[in-house]
Amino acid sequence: MELNYFKDKLFDLLNETDELDIADLDAEDRKNLLKVTMADGSIFEVSCQAIEQ
Repeated sequence: MELNYFKDKLFDLLNETDELDIADLDAEDRKNLLKVTMADGSIFEVSCQAIEQ
C-alpha cells in the first residue's frame, strides 16, 4: 500500500467517525501529519510513515 493512499484513508476514517468528538481535522501532506482538534480543545498530531512496503 502506498503511503499517500493510507493517509487519505486514515483522514476519511477520522473525518467520518461519530465515535470521536472531532472539531477539526487538518492534513499537512508534505510533513505526513494529521492534526486532530477535539471539541474540548485538545489537539493531537498523527505522524504517518511507511516502515516496510
